[in-house]
Amino acid sequence: MARVTDTAPLADPSIDPFEVARSAAEVIADRTGTPRHDIALVLGSGWGQTADRIGQTVATVDNADVPGFAAAAVPGHSSAMRSVQIGDSDARALVFGTRTHYYEGKGVRAVVHGVRTAAAAGCHTIVLTNGCGGLNPAWGPGTPVLIRDHLNLTATSPIEGANFVDLTDLYSPQLRAIARSVDPGLDEGVYAQFRGPHYETPAEVQMAKAMGADLVGMSTTLEAIAARQSGLEVLGVSLVTNLAAGISDQPLSHQEVIEAGQAAAERCGTLLAQVVARIAEGGDR
Repeated sequence: MARVTDTAPLADPSIDPFEVARSAAEVIADRTGTPRHDIALVLGSGWGQTADRIGQTVATVDNADVPGFAAAAVPGHSSAMRSVQIGDSDARALVFGTRTHYYEGKGVRAVVHGVRTAAAAGCHTIVLTNGCGGLNPAWGPGTPVLIRDHLNLTATSPIEGANFVDLTDLYSPQLRAIARSVDPGLDEGVYAQFRGPHYETPAEVQMAKAMGADLVGMSTTLEAIAARQSGLEVLGVSLVTNLAAGISDQPLSHQEVIEAGQAAAERCGTLLAQVVARIAEGGDR
């Protein structure tokens, strides 16, 4: 097995991506002084303040210092990961301030590397968040929605070879129940991931709607599949930052996404911090 020492080894087909994840987890353990983390969070657009509300940041690690990770490619994301003490407990959260999107062209291994690293770091649960377009006009910008299922419209999978993974109840009913115990008003929906980076056309949005989607975006489903393969329990939460194309007559822009996330930061950060605290109270699994 080749020794993983650089920060971009995932494009090499001769290197096992799970070995890269184990190497990354070792670096994280060394840099944070924490041999094991319990819960991982991937912070999408609009969720950036969550880490500050979960608890005390014990250590911050630059992505560039960890094998397989890269700087944020999207405005509004952070190029660092944090080790955070969850409230007054002994549990630790590993918080990724950005993700690699499929449209960046770095390959699906890079997209799911954070998830696999979280599993290698000892996490039993991962919280995947995103900013998305809503198909329900009742969900205005700033509305958090639990993901109950997804449509993977990327035409790819992070699973390589004849490794067949059951995706029934991929988005944990138990974790969604915990989230609703924090905020009983949370709605649920089906999230559809398109490849991006262009926004969906009105016709594509209507296609997704006909297929059962309530939310559309450019992330999350590939990570969720990899999380299930790695044995992680998954909670998915979308922040509706805009109505999808054709649902309203407003033009779409990433600046709108950033502004909607900033406006909803307090509500979303507090919600997720409380959910993570309750998950941590469940103890070892």
